[in-house]
Amino acid sequence: MATHLILGVLLSICGLSLTQECRQQLVEDVDFPGSDIRFLFSPDVNHCQQLCTQHPDCLFFTFLRADWTGDDRNFRCYLKTSPSGEPDVQNPVQGFTSGFSLKPCNPEPKPCLPQLYHGLDFLGADYKTFFTEDAEECRRACTQDPACQFFSFLNEVFTPEIYRYKCHLKFSWAVVTLPIVERKAALVSGFSNKVGTFQEGKPACQGKLFPSTDIPGNDVLVLAAASAGHCQNLCSAHSVCTSFSFASDDFQCYLKVNGDGMSLVAKNGITSGLPARFCWPDNSWVNVAHEGVDFPGGDMRFELMDDAATCQRTCNEDPLCQFYTYLTADFPSSPYRRRCILKRTITMPAPPRVNKFANTVSGFQLRNCV
Repeated sequence: MATHLILGVLLSICGLSLTQECRQQLVEDVDFPGSDIRFLFSPDVNHCQQLCTQHPDCLFFTFLRADWTGDDRNFRCYLKTSPSGEPDVQNPVQGFTSGFSLKPCNPEPKPCLPQLYHGLDFLGADYKTFFTEDAEECRRACTQDPACQFFSFLNEVFTPEIYRYKCHLKFSWAVVTLPIVERKAALVSGFSNKVGTFQEGKPACQGKLFPSTDIPGNDVLVLAAASAGHCQNLCSAHSVCTSFSFASDDFQCYLKVNGDGMSLVAKNGITSGLPARFCWPDNSWVNVAHEGVDFPGGDMRFELMDDAATCQRTCNEDPLCQFYTYLTADFPSSPYRRRCILKRTITMPAPPRVNKFANTVSGFQLRNCV
């Protein structure tokens, strides 16, 4: 048994060493075929590399550039992994660029994306439109709006001409969203203290909560959340959320858009509240360790720890870790006991689609560039 344990530890160390080299270089006109996790859309290969870096499992990627002519898959970013940490095959393909995750390179957790993309449309995710004199003014509007993550601008020669100078502000999640939250014995889950909302230069506020109260109806989105504070964080980050209700029994967060009025109805097990967009809210929810709760998915790696508090400190200190799950000494399966599993999701701006579109300029907010 001891021999097997030592061998397992050595294999784990060897496996980690394969992926710990910082490799920033890109390989043009080369495909890393197979080993796909999923694909997302990117306007260029640098954005694709950042997506791979933020995805918990991605170790390398292939990006199909604008000059790829084999089919209509331009701007697809294929995130990939393998047990060895290396692509099994490398094939020469004109119009492809491949590379590796920057996880071993101490990357910026919120990458700056200053490029303007002429002739590209970031299709979808619109929540507000108006007219500006040029793309730079549209980008300034996006940067100043906390909900805006990227934009598309229709320039002075766009047709039909009635849409010229139109600025489309667009949304994607810049805060941690959990795919599932569920009750499970002998587990402790929580967040890194880096994932709270930090509004530099704005006054502190507690955030308005209504305990044992429901705001019925007007739901626009239902997400998993660990607590009322986490649910409020989601509402504050969303482009149109005006109130929320959190159900503690099943960890459901109901984001709402209220019209002219808002009804408050007494209901046990429900906490409702309002977003906190224009102040520095109470971020104490990120420090809570949720006993008997699992945050499945998003695993980056695990380490053995003596307790959940050490696991949380480790997540706080890791620049990529956003949340964690700790398996206590009482976990039913003994090989998994005392594992601290560090986790994350993609929170950088990510357009739902990228298309070639004449007389259109697209780009990202610059809040991450200061």
